[in-house]
Amino acid sequence: MKIKMLENNLFLRALEGKDVERPPVWMMRQAGRYLPEFRALRDKYDFFTRCRVPELASEITIQPVDIVGVDAAILFSDILVVPQAMNIEVEMKENVGPWLPNPIRTAQDVDNVIVSDVKETLGYVFEAVKMTKEKLNNRVPLIGFAGSPWTILCYAVEGKGSKSFDTAKSFCFVHPDLAHQLLQKITDTTIAYLCEKVKAGVDAVQIFDSWGGMLSPSDYQEFSWQYINQIIEALAPITKVIVFAKGCWFALPEMSKSKASALGVDWTCSPTIARKLTGGNITLQGNFDPARLLSPISEIRKMVKQMIQDFGKNKYIANLGHGILPNIPVENARAFVDAVKSFSKED
Repeated sequence: MKIKMLENNLFLRALEGKDVERPPVWMMRQAGRYLPEFRALRDKYDFFTRCRVPELASEITIQPVDIVGVDAAILFSDILVVPQAMNIEVEMKENVGPWLPNPIRTAQDVDNVIVSDVKETLGYVFEAVKMTKEKLNNRVPLIGFAGSPWTILCYAVEGKGSKSFDTAKSFCFVHPDLAHQLLQKITDTTIAYLCEKVKAGVDAVQIFDSWGGMLSPSDYQEFSWQYINQIIEALAPITKVIVFAKGCWFALPEMSKSKASALGVDWTCSPTIARKLTGGNITLQGNFDPARLLSPISEIRKMVKQMIQDFGKNKYIANLGHGILPNIPVENARAFVDAVKSFSKED
């Protein structure tokens, strides 16, 4: 760990469960479309070019640190660079989002998926990590991330985004053996990918299980959590691991017994219930409703103060309950961050 070198190590101290003067704050998708500086680069370069050119990825990563003042940076990239590295074609279509022209549907499709040599296929990400660390100059920590195997499977099988991922779920329930083969391949590639990110210099990693809430509790155990836990087991000896599983409050008790350093909570689970389900022993992260950043700034300040009081100052990282929306005014995002920064022990 590089705690001593960092000028601002609040985030890492909170991950370690240490006492802090105030909670650290960052926002999921903080390097995103709500920032005019981000939109300027988006208008010049397509999505995966921004991911693949280390100079661009590092510039975008640092924007919210400079503009909004967050306590941690998260590398600009996408969860779908992992399936791209596994011989699964992924495009980003305007007004559609992720588009996979050849979705995984058969045994042959699963056979064609490779466990990638990540140094070869995803070297641009590790270069972006190194470049970003250099540009950050130890001001704040850098977070690396990956999608959960289940969430990656959802896109790989469905072929696009979905409100219900019925095709992906059907694949798992009709062909469980194939589903588990695919999930294991994704897991193995993800472990290698995150380990290389740590070697390149990230200070912590987050696993995004964006679609875990599509599954029932028992199906979640079978098709998602067991694979996330493999990743945690592999990464915990070398870095801090955060797991954010949207809509998966039911899994918080089991997750809290894992080697994860923190668990993300979405806005549908109250801080009190999240603390109760996790036994109060693990750092929690969240859970401001992103749409609430459209509220008047005075309201945002009040709600942030209440959120911190409800979670408690320690073992807590202030964040949103999901990614920031593109239509949030920059001053509202800054008000959210400033409200956390102005929290004191007397509050």
